Amino acid sequence: MTENKMQHSAIATQFYSWNGYRCAYDVPHEGQGVPLVLIHPIGVGLSRQFWQRFNQAWVQAGHRNTIYNPDLLGCGESDMPRVAYYPIDWATQLQCFLQTVVKRPCILIAQGALSPVAIDLVNLQPDLVRGLILSGPPAWTLVTKTTSDLQHRIAWNLFDSPLGSAFYRYARRSQFLQRFSIRQLFASDHQVDANWLEMLQAGASDLDSRHAVFSFLSGFWRQDYRHRVAQIEQPTLVVLGEKASSISREGKPESLDQRLEDYLEAFPQVQGVKIPGRNVLPYESTLAFVDAIAAWLESSPISKA
Repeated sequence: MTENKMQHSAIATQFYSWNGYRCAYDVPHEGQGVPLVLIHPIGVGLSRQFWQRFNQAWVQAGHRNTIYNPDLLGCGESDMPRVAYYPIDWATQLQCFLQTVVKRPCILIAQGALSPVAIDLVNLQPDLVRGLILSGPPAWTLVTKTTSDLQHRIAWNLFDSPLGSAFYRYARRSQFLQRFSIRQLFASDHQVDANWLEMLQAGASDLDSRHAVFSFLSGFWRQDYRHRVAQIEQPTLVVLGEKASSISREGKPESLDQRLEDYLEAFPQVQGVKIPGRNVLPYESTLAFVDAIAAWLESSPISKA
């Protein structure tokens, strides 16, 4: 058993109810100050387990914040209904989590293209969010233009078919996960390690986990968030990997500096930082990610609560 697995096995899974569904979470560390609430990415086999390395490194660095680590509906140990998930669905689920479990203002940390979920959540429940951290958010052009819901539904119906099920069975194979991770997620091939692949395969073992993944691939998250972003008064930190890869809506390569500048111009109270890594910073560049967040918190009034 790997070190990550042994440490995680001691953390008890807990549950709360939302809309009649059982939703899982754990609290890997109980401490003081403003709590952290983590929003994991969506992908084959991804769940709250994505944050294991970050959780361990945060505590080992001496930070005392309580950490809340929920599974989104359709992922991990939460229920997996056969529905098309929109960002507002996950945001509303997490709103219930903040109201019934956390019960005090927190700092949200959202990974990748789940940034829209965090944006919706801040708009839904601003009094329970003191700060927002976006790790490797997508190209700004992908979150500033609403695409056709009909187009998304057509894609969903294709995925929600025997063909889609067959594709998911193929996509959760170790060889596919390894190739995809090297091509799209990590800065260095050697970082796609056994722990990463085992975590993904375990998370994708239940075929019903495909519904959340297919919802993401269908593009329901591709909406225009500019107005919602403009309403966010909470201090925000945008963390980008120095080797982050993305393309614009027009299919053209996007400058990393331009992506960061777009976010800095859009959010009312925002800082940005670049650290080593590519697209899954809390996993591949854990210590640098921890240091970036800690430095931001130290210079911010957020942690003084």
